Amino acid sequence: HWRRWKIREENPNLMIDLLPDERIDDLQCKGYQIIQNPNMFCFGMDAVLLANFVKHRRDGMYMDLGTGTGVIPILLAAKEPPDGTCQFVGLEIQDACAEMAGKSVRLNDLEQKVRIDHGDIREVSCNYRKASFDIVTSNPPYISGNHGLTNPDEPKNIARHEICVTLSDVIEAAAYLLKPGGSFYMIHKPFRLAEIFEGLLANGLEPKRMQLIHPYIDKEPNMVIVEGVKGGNSRIKIEPPLIVYKEPGVYTEQLLDTYEGEAKK
Repeated sequence: HWRRWKIREENPNLMIDLLPDERIDDLQCKGYQIIQNPNMFCFGMDAVLLANFVKHRRDGMYMDLGTGTGVIPILLAAKEPPDGTCQFVGLEIQDACAEMAGKSVRLNDLEQKVRIDHGDIREVSCNYRKASFDIVTSNPPYISGNHGLTNPDEPKNIARHEICVTLSDVIEAAAYLLKPGGSFYMIHKPFRLAEIFEGLLANGLEPKRMQLIHPYIDKEPNMVIVEGVKGGNSRIKIEPPLIVYKEPGVYTEQLLDTYEGEAKK
């Protein structure tokens, strides 16, 4: 009740109903906040790094596939210049997650810029015009098969495992949605890079930029961000690797600069 009162105090015209276990977290970016439920799925560092990797396009149309809490569209909206006219769409298959993401949009007074759609990535061709987006992003499930899977219906498992959507489904949807010259940004696991590149090329998306993310400087990377351009020429730029920790629990200056740069935008 206190949290709801606090929202009304800051904006008397705004009423947000929080369900049990839902909480409001500070995104530390332009004063934006996000509603999350730890029993479902909370966004992690990968979402922030992906949003930071995106090269902004003024007046562009953005789509985030499998948006979850809606954090990526909200962070991308925060990066937009004050005079920008971009539009951001988040697509989410889980009804409860889509509803919660929509509340975060209203909480941040972003209804004119961000929209959350409840739908299936595999059905984008039925619900959106082909080649209608300039940028597509995705932080999809990383785990293929049934490894470590207990209850397939649990929201956390749907977010982590390829239950409702596969890597191929995500890439095919991005290729369908993108305009010629548009960019697809995805964060994933490095051990699936061969599969990622094969899928991108098979769908007319040329890998153009890549960054490996290492937990420590002497450890192998555990995440990779890739940009593919619709109809792009064959040439890829490898960005300097991003190192997360310099010692346990202590972030590197490189990572802090990334976060601080995101917060100032």
